[in-house]
Amino acid sequence: MKFKYAYYTGCAAKGVCPELHESTLAVAAALDIELVELKAASCCGAGVIGELEPDTQLAMNARNLSLAEQMGVDMLTVCGTCQGVLSRANYELKNPEVRERINGVITDSGGPYDATISPKHFLWMLIQDYGLKRLEERVVRPLTGLRVGPFYGCYMLRPSEYLGFDDPYNPKSLEQVIRSLGAQPVDYSGRTKCCGFPIVLEQESTAMQMVGNNLLEAKGNGADCLVTPCPLCHMNLDLYQEKAEAEMGRDIGMPILHLPQLVGLALGLEPKALGLHKNMVDTDSLLEHLRTPA
Repeated sequence: MKFKYAYYTGCAAKGVCPELHESTLAVAAALDIELVELKAASCCGAGVIGELEPDTQLAMNARNLSLAEQMGVDMLTVCGTCQGVLSRANYELKNPEVRERINGVITDSGGPYDATISPKHFLWMLIQDYGLKRLEERVVRPLTGLRVGPFYGCYMLRPSEYLGFDDPYNPKSLEQVIRSLGAQPVDYSGRTKCCGFPIVLEQESTAMQMVGNNLLEAKGNGADCLVTPCPLCHMNLDLYQEKAEAEMGRDIGMPILHLPQLVGLALGLEPKALGLHKNMVDTDSLLEHLRTPA
């Protein structure tokens, strides 16, 4: 069975987190999933533009969604923040009056949008479309003995009325994928909390405390690494981890993986093909753990 999606990279996956884009392409190829990149798509606005100009952000995403709709396939995202923003836009655009108003803005630049497709995160696609049983059958290097802390981030869960995929208070989707790969999910309260990214430029100390608290709790509960479906969460947890260590006065050393990187390891893909050498927190100890028989 062939799966095909209009691939919306967002900004981070080809900017500050190129390893996310690389690992997504590698995993898609290994799973026989066809991704057609929406190269003409724009930024989703990340919730920032919408605070001041909600119709502008809505028009941006109506245009992005229309590009996928013209292909006749659903849109695939790899960013939890993009998923949240696009899901909200798609929800609002199902209202005919709103859609007519916004289509009047985008008709000359990629529209109109008829609201016939859906944005779907890589995580959702694995469960809803590809299926966990099929994923398990493709695993050639089970992640046996690896204890993985899931970190959902905010936009993948809330507001639930726009998303509707998982329980915002007690989600299970990441844990399901982790188990399908042969690893063991680690439970900790921080898995559904904010990473602190939205306030890092204004209140860096507070943001780093949020990072530190989440990571130390996961580590205290036995996690060998964390996995997240959002590159903005990845940035805060990985890129700023050294600052979080300084803020907390403690060493953490917690590898942070993008979801496709974790999946790719279980599929037997080489670490370099998954961009693991580009992660800021060293992943060598994690890879050594996987090379050691359980």
